Amino acid sequence: MKATENTSIDQLEFVKAHKKHHRFIRYARIFILILFLIFWEFAANCGIIDSFFFSSPSRVAKCFLSMVNEKSLFSHIGVTLFETVVSFLLVSLLSLAAATILWYSRKLSEILEPYLVVLNSLPKSALAPLLIVWLGTGINTIIVAGISVAIFGAVINLYTGFLQVDPEKLKLIYTLGGNRRDTFVKVVLPASIPTILSNMKVNIGLALVGVIIGEFLAARRGLGYLIIYGSQVFQLNMLITSILILCAIAMGLYLLIQQLEHFYKKKV
Repeated sequence: MKATENTSIDQLEFVKAHKKHHRFIRYARIFILILFLIFWEFAANCGIIDSFFFSSPSRVAKCFLSMVNEKSLFSHIGVTLFETVVSFLLVSLLSLAAATILWYSRKLSEILEPYLVVLNSLPKSALAPLLIVWLGTGINTIIVAGISVAIFGAVINLYTGFLQVDPEKLKLIYTLGGNRRDTFVKVVLPASIPTILSNMKVNIGLALVGVIIGEFLAARRGLGYLIIYGSQVFQLNMLITSILILCAIAMGLYLLIQQLEHFYKKKV
């Protein structure tokens, strides 16, 4: 009975310390952000940096409110978000399907592996002009650009994760009369869920990068278009505001995937 009480107390202490650690991390992040904004504003107002080129938090806030009043900002944000989410979902599905096919066929994986490595290392911005020629300007080109940035690395990472599953568990399935499909469905896929979720956290950011690259070249709407337009007409406050909104979107999407990962860990 006493041992049980001690165990319960230890568990409560661990949970308390865990929550305290996360609160410290959260407050430290907020403190660093506030400190950066204060220094940025101070440097701009005191002439340490040129506010025309580097803007300032107050100028960014005014620009943001002005863009909100013009009722165009949320349209641009919505377009970029839609393109990013579609690209991300397609990358997740296609990479999982491709990695599964490679796992089923070892010969095919050995044949295609060098091509995947080359395509993954290829600068994706070099493909954007070709995509415009092939697909024209429009949302399809931007979504494909978003997919092209993440897809090859995602396939490689997932396939590598599939290969790292405990071989003893695979032997057990075969010993019990299972086939290759059984080993994948009952062992490989469940064991690779942490890898899939980790891969998704990377892919959501890469999809956003690819979408912005596409919007730089082939869009008339979206945050990428606002960034290019702002640089062309020297509205640098608009440019920096758009970049900061992109940072907020990237953080929000990452946190969503992270919450999904935490939910999975609690279930397990």
